[in-house]
Amino acid sequence: MLTWIRATLLICAALVAGCGSGDSSSSPRPKLTLALDFTPNAVHAPIYAAVREGLDRKAGVRIQIRAPGASPDSLKDVLSGAADLGILDIHDLGLAADKGKDVVAVAALVQRPLAAIITPASIARPRDLEGKPVGVSGLPSDPAFLDAVMGDDGGDAKKAKLVTIGFTAVQSLISGRIDGVPAFWNAEGVTLRERGVKIHEFRADDYGAPRYPEVVLVTRRETLAKHGAAVRAAVRAITEGMAAVKADPAAATADIAKASGTDTKLVRAQIDAVLPILGTKLDPSVLAAWADWDVKFGILPKRPDLGRTFAPQAG
Repeated sequence: MLTWIRATLLICAALVAGCGSGDSSSSPRPKLTLALDFTPNAVHAPIYAAVREGLDRKAGVRIQIRAPGASPDSLKDVLSGAADLGILDIHDLGLAADKGKDVVAVAALVQRPLAAIITPASIARPRDLEGKPVGVSGLPSDPAFLDAVMGDDGGDAKKAKLVTIGFTAVQSLISGRIDGVPAFWNAEGVTLRERGVKIHEFRADDYGAPRYPEVVLVTRRETLAKHGAAVRAAVRAITEGMAAVKADPAAATADIAKASGTDTKLVRAQIDAVLPILGTKLDPSVLAAWADWDVKFGILPKRPDLGRTFAPQAG
């Protein structure tokens, strides 16, 4: 009998919730794995801050960050069940929705487009790229985006000389191989400026695009249906993580520099660039304008069902 009692006590001590304890604060919290879309960067800082500060656990969930491998594919991770949540570009979400993929956006990370046509300072305006070599990654969205920005400035993107450069925008601009490239002003743009390269950034929302949320947090509908409370808790934690980044950008810089192996000075510049546009809001009117814009310029083949593609989770 004493042996049985001793074993029972040991088992109780090992349980996270405690044997017969009514203290809900010691109850195990659900864990959600979150797949990043790229090497950890400033846009991800609120997620790292939420974990560092324990904001996820305070909200009632544990966020486990899944760092990307050599070929990041957060959408694949979410669809396969390898991750519960993922970070995704809003255009990629639209394309996934068009293909009938079981994925839905539950929050945003930023409240403004990050895409821009970046050029040397010698290019005064987008339409000046007519007849010039313009780098593209090979993704179909690049020529469509170029058409949108140049077209809004009265130019003809068909007159630009497209050069496939993969994802070497910074190197290709510095070398003079190209005179322009669709890239991200918060990443490649900041990197070029930090290296002392004089550039112009022709940002999407300065050339006809609505102020859409470029980066979104997604999950499967099945996950949302089964674990909605945990997903909402994660969104609350990330929202509070944004406030933490704004309150202590130095700590956020240390998070991302450590996670990415990137120079601290560059990370801080990138964090300073995105601080004003952090936010989890998914505004229906903005999303409708984004969808119309994407279809108009061929980034999406048709308008997605916004009610199915987006399911904002209020904090």
